[in-house]
Amino acid sequence: MSTKNVIIYSLLLLSLPLFSQRILNPEDAFSMALEHNYGIKITNNSLEIAENNTSILNSGYLPTVTGNAGATYNLDNTEAQFANGESTILNGAESSRYNASVNLNYVVFDGMGRQYNYKRLKEEYFLSQLEARETIENVIIQLFTIYYNLAKTSENTLALDQTLNISKDRLLRAEYQFDYGQNTKLGVLNAQVDINNDSINLINIRQQLKNTKRDLNVVIGNQIAGDFDVKTDLKFLLDLDKDELLSKTKANNVALLQAEKNISIGEIDIKARKSQYLPTVGLIGSYGWNKNNNNAASFATTTLNTGLSGGINLAWDLFDGGSTITQVKNTKINLDNQKLQKEQLIITIERDFYNAWEDYQNKLVIFNVQQDNIITSENNFNRTQEKFKLGQATSIEFRQAQLNLRNAELSRNQAKYDAKLAELTVLQISGDLLNVEF
Repeated sequence: MSTKNVIIYSLLLLSLPLFSQRILNPEDAFSMALEHNYGIKITNNSLEIAENNTSILNSGYLPTVTGNAGATYNLDNTEAQFANGESTILNGAESSRYNASVNLNYVVFDGMGRQYNYKRLKEEYFLSQLEARETIENVIIQLFTIYYNLAKTSENTLALDQTLNISKDRLLRAEYQFDYGQNTKLGVLNAQVDINNDSINLINIRQQLKNTKRDLNVVIGNQIAGDFDVKTDLKFLLDLDKDELLSKTKANNVALLQAEKNISIGEIDIKARKSQYLPTVGLIGSYGWNKNNNNAASFATTTLNTGLSGGINLAWDLFDGGSTITQVKNTKINLDNQKLQKEQLIITIERDFYNAWEDYQNKLVIFNVQQDNIITSENNFNRTQEKFKLGQATSIEFRQAQLNLRNAELSRNQAKYDAKLAELTVLQISGDLLNVEF
């Protein structure tokens, strides 16, 4: 094999990992987080518990059935005096008793307490759904904060790698110029110092890149075994309407919906407390079996009883020392507090929406300015580079133009992902975060 073919083959082998490395797009990251994030899994289990609590089996509407059984054995010394004057003395007389029964207890009326308790369980289930949604939204914000931080770090890594390559080219040029007497050793030393600084920056950001990938993998449940990259192209939802989003905020914000649900639960609690003023009516029923094996002193050797029994009972707590009255008053006060908290929450959320919206708009403007700044910095660097090659610009001027370009790229990347995260914050406040495509 020729030397040329060996080189080509080696380059192909080295490039294979680059082409085979996985690209994790936002849609896949979103799906993985929903399915594998441990916080979401725990929340789903809690939601399942809340759903189980709304079953008819937990409502108190069904009767209770219990079974009882027992056995007794006696070994007695007995002296018996009969009515006809005869008497008998028994030593070690044996007797035994056996019983079994099935009992039914059913509450016919309990002042509608069961009905209000069942309604409360239903409302608590809906509240659990809102809490699950809140958890999912927070996880998604956490996910994309890390995702876009990773994307920004990836782009910054490319920028710093480009900076290092430019510095290496500058060092090579400085060495040629020194060899041919067109430059002093100071130019070479300055170039070497700049390469060292650029190398350190690149080493640090590559470590940061690895750490951020691990952070992202934790959020998605450690579902990616090997190395991966993320997409760095973004789509902004520039057609967002401020007034429409504000209306959605008032209707769909998860914190507001939770406050409304807590008010509903508070209203049910008042009715449940008042139900304690009313009596409780219940039905009882039983089927029993009893057998007695008597000793010789008894008139009957064996007795066997079977039969049904039933009844109705009423319990009415006419006065409980004022406990129920106090509970009703306190529950009403708690309901008033919940209503006040909702009003306060509305003001806070409106403020948060306006702040988030203006922050989003400002970050979009900053991003566009940084885009223009990139063009200016590139033009300045290209001109300075040409002058440097012609000996019309010093190494300090060249380095400054190089740093200006690098800083412009880093600032553009920062502004780019800051704007996207600000957009997600607006969507979260408006309750629309889970209704958009990522």
